Amino acid sequence: MRPIIAMIVAGAVIASGTAGAQDAAKQNEPGEETSADFAGLGEIMALQQMRHIKLWFAGEAANWPLTDYEIGELKEGFEDVTKLLGGDIVSQHVGTPMSDLQKSIDGEDSAAFAAAFDKLSAGCNACHRALDHGFIVIQRPQLLPYSNQDFTPQKQ
Repeated sequence: MRPIIAMIVAGAVIASGTAGAQDAAKQNEPGEETSADFAGLGEIMALQQMRHIKLWFAGEAANWPLTDYEIGELKEGFEDVTKLLGGDIVSQHVGTPMSDLQKSIDGEDSAAFAAAFDKLSAGCNACHRALDHGFIVIQRPQLLPYSNQDFTPQKQ
């Protein structure tokens, strides 16, 4: 009987410790982010680079629904970068190219897309230089690293 009681007490102690840790984690104000809730700049930028690559190959294939999706994801990532950095440095460097890209996608204009994409890459590089990260240079991707995704437009 004593071993059973000891197991019940041990289980209760462990459960209360876990609940206490969960309560402590929930003590943030609504809308307040913790470091566990929000990725760091390096992680966000790695996702941005992936989105930049996918955006290029979707545009090159004239898959306009996919380009529209990828630019939406890229916009969300830039919003996260802005939250981390504050100010308007992101919009200063990539705001106009992103708008131009969206227009080219909406107009299904491959030539305008390529030009706007190159301006976006230049804006990224200008932002990197402004933040003393000029050693990070973005360009048009040469190879498609996503062999498991078909970028050609699909008939629906």
